[in-house]
Amino acid sequence: MEGLQRCFVLHTRPYSETSLILDVFSEDSGRITLLSKGARRKRSNLKGALQPFTPLFLKWSGRGSMPVLTHAEPISIGLPMRSYILYSAMYVNELVARVLENNTPYPVLFLDYLNVLRELAQADNPEPALRRFELALLYHLGYGIDFLHCAGSGLPVDDNMTYNYREQRGFIASLAMGQLTFTGEQLKAIAARRFETPDQLRAAKRFTRMALKPYLGSKPLKSRELFIPRGRSTGK
Repeated sequence: MEGLQRCFVLHTRPYSETSLILDVFSEDSGRITLLSKGARRKRSNLKGALQPFTPLFLKWSGRGSMPVLTHAEPISIGLPMRSYILYSAMYVNELVARVLENNTPYPVLFLDYLNVLRELAQADNPEPALRRFELALLYHLGYGIDFLHCAGSGLPVDDNMTYNYREQRGFIASLAMGQLTFTGEQLKAIAARRFETPDQLRAAKRFTRMALKPYLGSKPLKSRELFIPRGRSTGK
């Protein structure tokens, strides 16, 4: 059908007695808010389909602040997000909903989003997949940074040297230690998006939290508030 786009529902909320407002991430239009009329009616065939983590074909009409959904069909069954992994997937959805502007296409990021959901559905430890997606998100937002060279000297980073992060400049060799300090080995792992040790994962998490903070603002992430630690990490 002409006009269909591959999409995922990020979040839904009730509207009037029978409708839903959908926060959607689409392959061609980016993040968009849609009105789904009648989706809350008991006999609506949309109830089961308009769920997060279900690949969908959607079509809508209208050019206002809230176009109206006109067609929805599942591409496949929803990706299974079991127990604690569900909170990590909810975190990914909240990141996308919070930092992307409406109606700005991110077709490559859409594929990164699809990949992280697939990885999470199969993961025992969600952290490597989350760190890779956070770094992809930063890249597509235009957050360009060189992890492989000292911003002061231009020399390649050395595994055993320490580097202090300076906003808008990059990483500069330094003997001072703190929350903004990373080893060359950690920076290489972040650049390659390969996290083989707990230390590399902790460093990547520290960096992405710091780098994403200006985009997220001071408002807490609801997905973090929902999580109650039970001996496992959500990776957020």
